[in-house]
Amino acid sequence: MGRATTPAASAGLDALRRRGAITETLFLFECETERVAKLRDVADRLGLTVQAVSHLYRDLARRGMVEVRGGRYSITVRGRAALQGTLSAIGAEVARRLERLQIVRTTRALAARPIDRGAAVTLELTDGVLTARPGTRGGSRGRALSAGRAGEIVDVGELSGIVPITPGAIRIWVVPSPLPTDAAARRWAARVVRSDRHGLLAAQGLEAVQLARAAGREPIVRFGAAAACLEASQLGVESLVFVTEEELPRFLAPFAGPSPPPITVGRLS
Repeated sequence: MGRATTPAASAGLDALRRRGAITETLFLFECETERVAKLRDVADRLGLTVQAVSHLYRDLARRGMVEVRGGRYSITVRGRAALQGTLSAIGAEVARRLERLQIVRTTRALAARPIDRGAAVTLELTDGVLTARPGTRGGSRGRALSAGRAGEIVDVGELSGIVPITPGAIRIWVVPSPLPTDAAARRWAARVVRSDRHGLLAAQGLEAVQLARAAGREPIVRFGAAAACLEASQLGVESLVFVTEEELPRFLAPFAGPSPPPITVGRLS
């Protein structure tokens, strides 16, 4: 015969994934720490209906976890052991996870303007680089632990807030293979590169590289283009990509997971 599960499972946080485990644990905690005379009181504190709490009580009572004693809903010895086991397992797992959690207390950033030691600074991402500028108006703030001229690296402590990051868009232009022999495609590519507000130019596929080279002299990412564009997007940097028709599926494959970056696809006809 199967045995009914209890909140005392030793799996820590995973034990709470079982449907109803959280409300069972909270109900047992109420019975252990409060003088519960009415289930309505528990329902109000837990944000549940009286019917739901009544059903929960009947299930726990059937499993020998709670009982009515002296006109009050009380936890049994078995219920107390289950509650203590659950809370101990959760506490131990939380402690283990906190030990592995890296808490950033100081950081380094490029000075956007001259910064004095001890000055209040605001942190932001500029072209994918963490930048510090004097002032306190921003999502992330700190205090300079070292002085620096514009363009130098400064240490920043007393951090608070979060550096806001808007994912950078990835704009893809699919180029035909072979390329048209006239100069129209090259003129079009040069115009796109000049007018686009990208921070990263990439190309995948022979014709795409040819077209990107013909468009201008800026550095072109040719190797690991998808990975580079993904990392750039995560740092708020926008990308412009030329991709051949044959290479398009392979380029798009790394973005198939959850929360992909903003991507647009156009075609050079």
